[in-house]
Amino acid sequence: MYHTKAFELTHMNQDELLHILNERFESFPNRHKGIQWNWIEEKLKNHPDKVTVLKRMEESGGEPDIVFYDKKNKLITFFDCSQESPEGRRNCCYDNDALQSRKMNKPKNNAIDFANKIGAKLLNEEQYRYLQSLGEFDKKTSSWIETPNQIRKLGGALFCDYRYGTVFVYHNGADSYYTVRGFRCSITF
Repeated sequence: MYHTKAFELTHMNQDELLHILNERFESFPNRHKGIQWNWIEEKLKNHPDKVTVLKRMEESGGEPDIVFYDKKNKLITFFDCSQESPEGRRNCCYDNDALQSRKMNKPKNNAIDFANKIGAKLLNEEQYRYLQSLGEFDKKTSSWIETPNQIRKLGGALFCDYRYGTVFVYHNGADSYYTVRGFRCSITF
């Protein structure tokens, strides 16, 4: 069970989601130059399982949008493009090990398991920097990103934000959580 109001209250169907995605596609053409909506719509209609993932991303506040189309391999990539870290995915530590290590004041979720429940993956640093090339995101919030194993084994985790016209990558204890830190997802199919 998802521990966010967005997942509990939203019951959109596939047509409603496609309409939202189309409107977003039309509103932000700089995110997907040279890509035509009819290509995307056909791909979505042929992958209902991925539409379900996008629905979960939308319902948790991610505002997914197409950010890349690989014409050669016919793959599309969606990122969460909400202005700030998705509201329905904040207040979570990095992963289950971090969650279980907390003795008191445990958050309800962790980013890795929550992303897995959605059916997507956390953005990595390269993807996060690419996202910032498409606009200015996380100017008031921050987002956990995929963390290398050698950092995670030592108890740390990485997160990013955008301040002063620059992407910053930080470290924190993986068991930390804040009202302004969430995570962003990606899905490619």
